[in-house]
Amino acid sequence: MSSQAQIRRLTALDITSRKAAEPIVTLTAYTAPMAALADRHCDILLVGDSLGMVVHGLDSTVAVTLEMMILHAQAVMRGSRRALVVVDMPFGSYEESPGQAFRNAARVMREVGCGAVKLEGGQRMAPTIRFLVERGIPVMGHVGLTPQAVNVLGGFKAQGRNRAQWPAIGADAAAVAEAGAFSVVLEAIAEPLAVEITAAVAIPTIGIGASAACDGQVLVLDDMLGLTGRVPKFVKLFGGLGEAADKAMADYAAEVRARRFPGPGHVYAVKD
Repeated sequence: MSSQAQIRRLTALDITSRKAAEPIVTLTAYTAPMAALADRHCDILLVGDSLGMVVHGLDSTVAVTLEMMILHAQAVMRGSRRALVVVDMPFGSYEESPGQAFRNAARVMREVGCGAVKLEGGQRMAPTIRFLVERGIPVMGHVGLTPQAVNVLGGFKAQGRNRAQWPAIGADAAAVAEAGAFSVVLEAIAEPLAVEITAAVAIPTIGIGASAACDGQVLVLDDMLGLTGRVPKFVKLFGGLGEAADKAMADYAAEVRARRFPGPGHVYAVKD
């Protein structure tokens, strides 16, 4: 039996079983090469609609289409072997009705072959989450700062810094869990609230700008590698690839302009 045949992808059930156990490592991924690298280290690869900003230069995630998500998710599936691949449902593809959500989520699952989808929203999306789960589509929830609602929130603002907001955010997380989500992302919320929610819900919490007490963490891959320039203040840089790439390009440009590239050994000689 080949080594490739022996590798089993993690499933949504595997992730749920990690509640209050070994922390869940998650990164975003948008391309096959990066997915192949991240797959060695991650439990979940999230094909986030953040690709609209990171890869396509959009101002927000609102303009991301279902076709964009499917294209990038297919690449991530081809590049990975072990991690659970979760695909964001983009703005406008699921909010109208549970039926709309199912049709589009089923298309993603069928065309990508991923293991789950992710929806933003708490109590208002609980009926849709239940509808999808009952029909065989694993769902990751997402509460707190929900980027697709940036125009309603007035920007990318941390949530729960005012204690008066805590009950609503806690109720959102509880509703997502009760509806059958296998995990929930807590984005940009006050640390004590994240601790409280993690203790209260029966499913794993995946923090991004939340608390180390969450059951796992997720970061945008390009942010943590230093490829995107300005990043949220909660992001820790684990690499300076942007500076390294800039230097490599500058060195290449200098050699081309000096006519030093390609040099001997970088060209094919004519055979007599």
